[in-house]
Amino acid sequence: MLERIPGLQIIGEASDGLEAVQKAEALKPDLILLDVGIPTLNGIEASHRISKLAPSATVLFLSQENDADVVATALSNGARGYVLKLDVNQELLPAVESVLRGQRFISKGVSPPHTTPTVD
Repeated sequence: MLERIPGLQIIGEASDGLEAVQKAEALKPDLILLDVGIPTLNGIEASHRISKLAPSATVLFLSQENDADVVATALSNGARGYVLKLDVNQELLPAVESVLRGQRFISKGVSPPHTTPTVD
């Protein structure tokens, strides 16, 4: 799917979060796709480290986790976007294009934020 985007070239792959951080620092990519649940170092912590070591890299999460709190944590730790794996066929290409333009992208299927009922 990513090969359909003109000018986009895949320069590396990582098998876990720690390797993703190391490759991000070495390769300085423009875009990094991460999953929340990757081994060794979870994607959120990897994104946080990447934002310090390769600040020009844009992180886009691709995950099955749709909890709004997890998404908010991912975005506050350096990610620019979040795509649900269930929606990847419709949303991945628009998400990549959006985040590379500096815009945020969040899948439509992300659950609403948790709220605590208030009593008056």
